[in-house]
Amino acid sequence: MPKTKTRSGAKKRFMYTGTGKIKRKQVGMRHNLRKKTTKAKRMLVKTALVSRADHPNIDKMLNH
Repeated sequence: MPKTKTRSGAKKRFMYTGTGKIKRKQVGMRHNLRKKTTKAKRMLVKTALVSRADHPNIDKMLNH
């Protein structure tokens, strides 16, 4: 049986923490940055955690 490949898009977007949670980037930093306040843009730089309901799908994509 051949090895299963990791989804390269998921590999670039998600990362595991030491406790097994999955980190992701915040959405909203791609367009319309002129109308966002400096504080809003600064808050979007931080990473967020993926919801527990989405963990099985992402685990499957990352072969974890």
